[in-house]
Amino acid sequence: MKKVGIIICGRYQSCGGGKCFRSIRERVGGFARYPKDESVEVVGYSYCGGCPGGNVEYVPEEMIKNGAEVIHLATGLVVGYPPCPYIRHFKEFIEKRYGVPVVVGTHPIPLKYLKMHEQLPFWNEMKMEELAGDLLKEDRKIMEAYN
Repeated sequence: MKKVGIIICGRYQSCGGGKCFRSIRERVGGFARYPKDESVEVVGYSYCGGCPGGNVEYVPEEMIKNGAEVIHLATGLVVGYPPCPYIRHFKEFIEKRYGVPVVVGTHPIPLKYLKMHEQLPFWNEMKMEELAGDLLKEDRKIMEAYN
């Protein structure tokens, strides 16, 4: 069983997590890395604390105490508008401070958001392909299903 924690963007702090939990069941997006025959348990779900991410200093510790082996930074940090300017900092801090891997992404990027973001200069400036490459490899039909 793989135990994960999920950190979402503060703009979406009231999000119920429907797309994230769906993607766990379907093993798509950031969860495509886990075999379908391996159980995935969410042991923590919280938001970053709002800019500049005050909860990122403390929330992973609680998740790890609950057994988290991996922390996922939610897809909303990637394709919210604007994308989170601190996402790289979050990933680097959590990995260095807590010694657990951080995956950028939960559910697949909705295709309508991807098409818009690809037209804007910040997408390449932020090197999103490097940061969230696994999400960008998702089948376009699956991305469309998450619109």
